[in-house]
Amino acid sequence: MKILRVIPSIDLKAGGPISGARNIDSELIKNGHTVEVLCLDDPDAKKYALDYPATVHVLPGSKGHYRYNNHIVNWLKENASRFDAVIVNGLWQYHSFAVWRAVSNSGTPYFVFTHGMLDPWFKKAYPLKHLKKWFYWPWAEYRVLRDAKAVFFTSEEERIQSRKSFWLYRCNEVVTPYGTLPPPSEAEKLSSLFLEKHPELANKKIILFLSRIHEKKGCDILIEAFAQTASQNHNYHLVIAGPDQTGWVSELKILAMKLGISEQISWPGMLSGDIKWGAFYASVAYCLPSHQENFGIAVAEALACGKPVLISNKVNIWREIEADQSGFVDDDTVSGTVSNLNKLFALNDNDLETMKSNALKTFQGRFNISNAATELVNTIQGHLHH
Repeated sequence: MKILRVIPSIDLKAGGPISGARNIDSELIKNGHTVEVLCLDDPDAKKYALDYPATVHVLPGSKGHYRYNNHIVNWLKENASRFDAVIVNGLWQYHSFAVWRAVSNSGTPYFVFTHGMLDPWFKKAYPLKHLKKWFYWPWAEYRVLRDAKAVFFTSEEERIQSRKSFWLYRCNEVVTPYGTLPPPSEAEKLSSLFLEKHPELANKKIILFLSRIHEKKGCDILIEAFAQTASQNHNYHLVIAGPDQTGWVSELKILAMKLGISEQISWPGMLSGDIKWGAFYASVAYCLPSHQENFGIAVAEALACGKPVLISNKVNIWREIEADQSGFVDDDTVSGTVSNLNKLFALNDNDLETMKSNALKTFQGRFNISNAATELVNTIQGHLHH
C-alpha cells in the first residue's frame, strides 16, 4: 500500500502523536508498504526529517498556532492520487481541514486519528477555548470527521469520551490498536549509562515521570503525593523528565522546596535514545497522574521495559492496565496518587516481580507496534473495498 501521513509537526518535542506515527511508519515500511509524510514545520525542521523512517515533505510558511498554510491544498490536489490512503494525525490545526478541502471529493480516501483531541476534559479545563472551537466546529472539524472513511480511536475509552465534547457529531468510529516499538534489550548496560550521567541516583529506588511537563500531566499532584509518602520511604527518589513546554518547572521546584523534598527530586530535562531507555530500566516504576491522556506512549514504553505503571483513570488505557494487573490505577488527585504510591511501596519482592512480568505481557499482548501496524493496514484495506 502507498500511504500519505499528514501531521502538523515531526518534531518529537510535540509529544505523543509524532512518536506513535514514527513507530508505526517504520513498521509499515518494514512490512513492504510505502509511506510519505507531509508536515507544516519551519524549514529548519528538515533536520528532524533526516532520521525519519519515511520520505518527508516539509511545507514551510505556516502562520500562527493554527498553522494556516496556503500551499498545502494545492500540494494535496497534485499528489493525493499517488496514494491508496491519506492518514490525518490530529485536529484543530489547518492540516486536517486542508485534507478535507483537497481530498474529500477525490478518489483517495482519508482516515483520521483524533489523538484524544475531542476529550471533554479540554471543555472543562479551557472553557473559552472550547467556545472558540464551537464557532469553528460545524464548518470545519465536524465535516473532516463526518467525511473520513473512518476515524481511529486508540482505546474504547477514547471513543466513548470523544462523543461528549460537541452535540453535533457524526463519524465512522473504529477502535484500532496502538503502541510502541520494543525497547533495546541491554537493560543493565542502558541503566548504567543513565546512572553514570546522574550519579546522585545511585542506589536509589527511582519513581520515573517521563512526559511533557505540562499542567495536564499532573506533575504538581505527583510532587505533593510524593511529599506525603517520601518521609516514610527515604530510599525512593522522584525523577521528573521531559521538555518544559510552558515554563512550569521553576514553579514546580518552588513547590518541592516548600514541601521539603527538593533533595529527593531530579530534573534531567528531555531524555531520548539510549538515555531515555536507561531511565526506564533504572526505575522501579513509572508514574503518570495525568488529567487527560489519550493513550500514553510513555506508559506503553514503561510496560515494554517490564515496569509497573502508576496512572490515573484519565489515562485512556487504564482499563487494560487494571485488567492485566500491570500497575495501579486511581483518581487524578493527590489522594489517588498517594494511594498508588503506597500500594507500590507495600509490595513485597515476589509481588513486585509478578507485576513486572505482567507489565511485559501487557506490552506484548496489547501495545506492541507490530500488531498495531498490521491491524491499521487491515482496517484501511477493509474500508477501501466498501
